[in-house]
Amino acid sequence: MPGFEHIIFNWRDALDIALVALLIYQVIQLLRGSRALAVLTGLGLLTVLYFVSRQLGLYTMSWLLQYIFSSIFILIVVIFQADIRQALGEMGANRLFRRNELKKSGIEEVIEACVEMARLRVGALIVVERSMCLGDMIKREGVRLDARLSRQLLMNIFYPKAPLHDGAVVISSGRIMAAGCILPLAVARGQNFGTRHRAALGITNESDAVAIVVSEERGEISVAVKGELVRSLDAARLKQVLNEVL
Repeated sequence: MPGFEHIIFNWRDALDIALVALLIYQVIQLLRGSRALAVLTGLGLLTVLYFVSRQLGLYTMSWLLQYIFSSIFILIVVIFQADIRQALGEMGANRLFRRNELKKSGIEEVIEACVEMARLRVGALIVVERSMCLGDMIKREGVRLDARLSRQLLMNIFYPKAPLHDGAVVISSGRIMAAGCILPLAVARGQNFGTRHRAALGITNESDAVAIVVSEERGEISVAVKGELVRSLDAARLKQVLNEVL
């Protein structure tokens, strides 16, 4: 075709395009369903407004937006610090090739334990590790168990008089890796959350883990994923949510 006879396309170009496409896909996956997408949309609208104001000769508006954009890198780091930390953690966990799955039998054990503890008004916090490794947290705070996952063991750990009942249980590769783990607490603005719920939000904000909370006050089961809490789950709904995210 005329105009295309001097274009040379080799394997390096194909690799370059594939890597860029993969990078864009991963960024979209990370932003999907998060507040970061809404903020980036707002920044895009400001960019459009900047060029429109320059074309129309609105010098004050242009100067103000130019001043904002000169500090855009710092603004992005401040606004997205939690999202950046989680994204870098997921990249470091080699998310493309590693997935830490909880088998169906393990999910059933967790569901049965949570339903029974909710009935008995026994508080519990169970964290299921996915792609991002939680080993550092286990080493710092938790008591390492590396035990077979079972309903009976979970209920024994969270028995009110048990020494490890106040902390979180961490499940990795279908086994109870640690108990008594102290998790980072999220700031729950405008919400009357207890310590367990704030800890569930905190760990799911900083990692891709899934946290299950049983409230001893209300006998209610909740699941936290990506810093969002799904509350008032019965056995059927809990099973549906866990099968979707694990």
